[in-house]
Amino acid sequence: MTADHRPDPRPLVAHVMYRFATGGLENGIVNLINHMPPEHYRHAVIALTEVTDFRHRIQRDDVEFIALNKPPGQTLWLFPELYRLFRRLRPAIVHSRNLAALEVQLPAWAAGVPVRIHGEHGRDVGDLDGSNVAYQRVRRFYKPFVSYYLALSRDLAQYLHGIIRIPPNKMLQVYNGVDTIRFHPALDNDCATPGCPFPRAGHWLVGTVGRMQTVKDQPTLARAFVQALEIAPELRSRLRLVLIGDGPLRSECQAILTAAGVADLAWLPGERGDVPEVMRGLDCFVLPSLAEGISNTILEAMACGLPVIATNVGGNADLVAAGTSGKISGDIIPAGDPETMAQAIVRFAAAPESSRAMGREGRRLAEEKFSMQAMVAAYQGTYDKLLHPSVLPRE
Repeated sequence: MTADHRPDPRPLVAHVMYRFATGGLENGIVNLINHMPPEHYRHAVIALTEVTDFRHRIQRDDVEFIALNKPPGQTLWLFPELYRLFRRLRPAIVHSRNLAALEVQLPAWAAGVPVRIHGEHGRDVGDLDGSNVAYQRVRRFYKPFVSYYLALSRDLAQYLHGIIRIPPNKMLQVYNGVDTIRFHPALDNDCATPGCPFPRAGHWLVGTVGRMQTVKDQPTLARAFVQALEIAPELRSRLRLVLIGDGPLRSECQAILTAAGVADLAWLPGERGDVPEVMRGLDCFVLPSLAEGISNTILEAMACGLPVIATNVGGNADLVAAGTSGKISGDIIPAGDPETMAQAIVRFAAAPESSRAMGREGRRLAEEKFSMQAMVAAYQGTYDKLLHPSVLPRE
């Protein structure tokens, strides 16, 4: 209801995910809600498990947050609760993300939700290449209940079409967007991350930002840093490693660095809320992931004018190799290969001006191809189209 108790005429979009906490998928939802014109749609955020303080990243005060506190296991027992929830909320659109939330499409269909969208944002460690037959069967089972699919990379779009057999008229490949105002290059070369023990002057900082979980594979970056110093020992005086994030792999990374005797050349402060400042304090960004959709952190690094070294998984190459001018914004390397990663780090550190030129190209691409405005327009255009009955995809 509005303030004068009349029904709010704006259609409600219910965004459903497994957990609403720090992460690329969740950050994309925050960006979408914050940047979509509020007069067009209302929003609700539904987490099957928990809603954390990450909710405070959303700047609108008309968003309802709902945590269902689901224990591990199938969502089946939650179906009655989801059905009642959708009947209460009466959303025009239910938009689920990734396999862990796909099952909500059935109770949404049963509750009469007119438009049911499912987004594929990336794969997890249990299905790095999309070959998990059980996951394929789950996706095919729920296919009749989904009105439309959004894939965040060409790789995922090809998977949905070729393996899950989603017809092209029921699917759109759409890139994430990045806030190029919040994420911008450092205004001077002395821009340092607050608390970082390594002064910018005289140092070259390589690092990453993200949850320290298996799929993100930060230990490969730790090993690559050790190998880089072995390949080029002259870099020991200025090459430094920054690993921002928390999770089960943090202690493993620390152990790798300690065993190699280089723990004093690395900084692992845990999770940080000042990601733009962290990015601007780096000279090179590395994404060592084993699987990705379209990485928000790559886009953020590009927007900050950083050269990028990323593994050849998911949509990483879509971003780093997106230029058509012959210029490049970084390097794409095999996943799980610390030696090749080390060689790339040495190459970038040994040619800082060339690396800065890559960073400038990345900033240009972020502004021209991966803007927040383009992403919001793609999502809002899809919502608008699907809510118009005459253009709903045929089953």
